[in-house]
Amino acid sequence: MERQTNLVFQPQIAKNKPETIRHADNVCPFCDYENLSDILAHEDDRIWLVNKYRTLKDTWQTIIIETHQHDGDIANYSQSQNRQIINFALQKWQAVMASQKYQSVLLYKNFGPLSGGSLSHPHMQIVGLDKIDIHDNVSINNVLGMSIWQQESLVVNISTQPIIGFVEINVLLTNSKAQTTLADIIQIVVRYLLNDYLGGRCDSYNLFFYEFNQQVAVKIVPRFVTSPYFVGYKIPQINDHQQMLQIKQALQKLISKQLLNS
Repeated sequence: MERQTNLVFQPQIAKNKPETIRHADNVCPFCDYENLSDILAHEDDRIWLVNKYRTLKDTWQTIIIETHQHDGDIANYSQSQNRQIINFALQKWQAVMASQKYQSVLLYKNFGPLSGGSLSHPHMQIVGLDKIDIHDNVSINNVLGMSIWQQESLVVNISTQPIIGFVEINVLLTNSKAQTTLADIIQIVVRYLLNDYLGGRCDSYNLFFYEFNQQVAVKIVPRFVTSPYFVGYKIPQINDHQQMLQIKQALQKLISKQLLNS
């Protein structure tokens, strides 16, 4: 199969996409549960379905609607609900990977106006890429870095070789039995980024899921206007050691405290 390095965007399809990030008064299609179509799986109010607006050539684009709550998010879900959502998404992503139909299978989440999304209703996306292997662009080195917290089956770190920078928090899962803890740590980090990091000035983030040597890795990235050093020269930036230590210490306290009380 021919390999390619770029995704081909189809604006003639995209022009009809609904949008509620910038225009919150627009109708939200994910709230209209009764008229959703092409449903692949359904669990409580979690729905996995084929994306109605497939804007990328040579891909299979699907959506996971996390909940019927239009203003829901990882940051305000209960611990139980967040665990169920992360588990549901991981199951569907891993099932598509196991089918071996695609060069790569992406699982990611957009949240907030600077995250690259168009709909504010909480959702994730699973996308099968016919001709692109993401491991040509992302290596395990991009999810390694300064250790924040670890136990036998989980490691949390700050990237020292980030994809875009400045701050990328990684959670590496080596044993599926620790999947519940994985969901809890994702929630702790997201709440930290939205509420505490930089005094609460962050309103957007992304989650990216990877698999390296049968090991799941999740990258949690606070989003701001992208640095011109990256846009123009593909040079990511990282914080100095002192700032990284401050983030490490803040997250260590939160993770230790909240996991102890969970």
